[in-house]
This record gives sequence, structure tokens and C-alpha cells, in this order.
Amino acid sequence: MNSRYKLKITGKNIKRFINDLIQQKVLLYDISMFDKYVLIVVDEDGYAQIKKIKTSYKIEVVDSFGKAKIIDIIKKYRFFLIFLFVGILIIKLLSSIVFDIDIEHSKSDIREIVLNDLNEYGIAKYHFKVSYKKKEEIIRKILKKETERIEWLEIDSVGTKYVVKVEERVKNNTVKSTTPQNIIAKKDAMVLLIHAENGEVKAKKYQYVKKGDVLISGFISKDDKIVKKERAEGYVFGEVWYQVQIELPKVYKEELKTGKKKNRLELYFFDKNIFLFNLKRYNNYKISRHKLIENKIFPVGLSYSTIYETKKIEKEDIKYVIAQVNTVSIPDVLKRKAKIEQEINKEILAKGLSLFVFVITDIVNSNSEAIVLGDRTDAISKTYEIKDNIAVMPGVVSRKKQILPLVEKNI
Repeated sequence: MNSRYKLKITGKNIKRFINDLIQQKVLLYDISMFDKYVLIVVDEDGYAQIKKIKTSYKIEVVDSFGKAKIIDIIKKYRFFLIFLFVGILIIKLLSSIVFDIDIEHSKSDIREIVLNDLNEYGIAKYHFKVSYKKKEEIIRKILKKETERIEWLEIDSVGTKYVVKVEERVKNNTVKSTTPQNIIAKKDAMVLLIHAENGEVKAKKYQYVKKGDVLISGFISKDDKIVKKERAEGYVFGEVWYQVQIELPKVYKEELKTGKKKNRLELYFFDKNIFLFNLKRYNNYKISRHKLIENKIFPVGLSYSTIYETKKIEKEDIKYVIAQVNTVSIPDVLKRKAKIEQEINKEILAKGLSLFVFVITDIVNSNSEAIVLGDRTDAISKTYEIKDNIAVMPGVVSRKKQILPLVEKNI
């Protein structure tokens, strides 16, 4: 970006002075003659040459262009820019400090335990915020230390405040009933693991049971006669199938990004955004804003915005199914992967599905893996890598809250 200057030259017989400049090989980009003065435009080298010339003519800069213009603006508004820069630094500094810690729990002793642990591990009022990695490490330490009292803990950063959500570990102090009872199946399932502390086991491993079937009986029999009555106790794990089918309208409109985008910085004051640079928007667009500097004490901050150009298109109908099975061993289910894929492909062909997601959830470790088949596997692969039709989904357990929103977003 080259600098250019518009000079106003005032005096008598200015034409002779202009000729002298031309003879000295000063580049003149524009000449405007008036009765009492002349306007000329020169580059940075030309301006430097003119300043060295001793003359009785009055020479003054009336405008500048390019880099020189920017320098002039900086000089003109230097105090404002310094104030703005210092203000941003102060806001950034204040937004990095914790001014309040809100522990959401009804019991004061639990709140006190968590607050003391947070202080011990580096989260306290008027201290700087910790990184995400450090925060997760602190959560693990507290859960390990307070394993007898705390079941679950989450720390969210909201402005200059930490909001801590706590779930207390509930101890079962209820008196056991002596009334004879059975343990029955709540859902149709395939038994994977069954163990009786009290009572008689009535189901076998890999046996399919229906809702209401007796799994562990409190009525112990011998030779078809009941010889003992007691309260059945134990645990049963099994595979349970859940399935949801989504069918979109025959033709529907969707707004998609074209790939064109513009970036800009914005100051925001309360709820209003002030553009630092004027930027023409697209006819159809979506704006994504990311707050660089946020502060709940002062309603002033800085955000970075991206304006995406969009266009509306019509899309054909899409049908997809999300099925889920709960298990205690994902590898055991995947041993039957070939058979499962065969059945899924039959379902895709029969119902004209674009996507079938068969989610296998480990209910012990709260993780899932999914067999993904169909023409629109990209709805999953945009988020999770798919290898050999398998997508590994750490921490995913809910098809409605975690998988369905993901598919709806990417399909």
C-alpha cells in the first residue's frame, strides 16, 4: 500500500514551479490548476524531494492516501485509540477474574465441602480463571476425594462467575422389606448377565424375555412345590432395543452456506453491536458471533463476527432410523456385526431409508459405538470418524438428546 499526498501550492507564477518539478523528475499523478493555487498529487518519494526544495511558494498537505492516510488517522485519533486499547486490556483482565462462585445445592454442608475443595485446588474468588483442562482435572480430584458424599459435579463459566452444579451421593438407608417379591423384566430384552443374591434364577444368559417375565423369583420351588418364600434380590443386565424413525416432507427448503464469508470486529455496548469497519452484507446471510472479551460487570466488550452468505435450496425427502441397544459388553454385540448389518440392509431396502444408525450403548461405562449404514452416513461422519461402518462415540448414551439432534443438524 503506497502513500500519496495531495499538495496545495500557493504563490505567483506557479506554472514555472511545476515545470521545475517535472525537470527534477518528480512524478506528478494529478494536476489541478486554479486562479490562486495548484493542487498536485505526488508519491512518497516525490513528497520527500519537494520538502528539500527551498522556495518562496507556500506548500501544504491537504489530503493523503494509502499508508499515509492510515498514519494520519492514527495520529489524529491517537488518544482515542490509546484509551480504547487500554480499555480493552482492562476489560480482558477483569473478564479473566472470578468474582463469584455459585454452588447449586440445597444443603449448606455440601456447598461448604465443594467450596473448600475448589479453594484448595485453585478456584476461588478474585483469582484468575483456570483453563478447561485444569477445570476438568479439578473436577476429577474433587470427585475422587469426596466419593462418599458427591456423585456428580460440573463447573460452568458464566461471565465472571463460576456456576457449580452438584449431585449428592444418596445412601440407601431404607429398611429391607421381608415381603416375598419377584424381579421382573421392565422391557423386552435379551439377558446378558444375571445374578441372584436371594431367590431363584428363572432366566438364562442370551435368553429373550418379554416385559413382565419373572427373572429372579422369590418363590423357591422343589418338585413343583413352593418350599420357601423370600424377597428376590440381585441384578440383571440385558440388551434392550429402542428405535426412532424420522421421515421429512417430500420436498422441503433448507438454507445452506455458499462458502463465501466476511469477518469483522464489533464493539458491543449492552445488547447493541457497533461495527468497527463498515461491511456490506450479503442478500441472504447468517451471522456467527464469538465474544473475544466478555464482562458481566461492565456492559462493554469485543466480539469477532463471521457473516456467511447463504442460499435457499429444495431437498428431497429423507428417511432415517436410529435404533439403540443397551448392553454391558459392546464387543459381545459386535460379534454379531455381520448378521446385524444384513438385517439393517434389509430394513433400508424395504423402507427406502437414507440412513440407519444402530447404537450399541455400554450402560456400565456410559459409552457407545454405532453401526452406520445408508447413503447419508455423512450425517454421522461429520462429527465421528467411521471405520468399517463403526463410529465410536465416547460419552454418548442418549439417542434422543445426543444422537438425534446431531443427525438433524448434519442431514
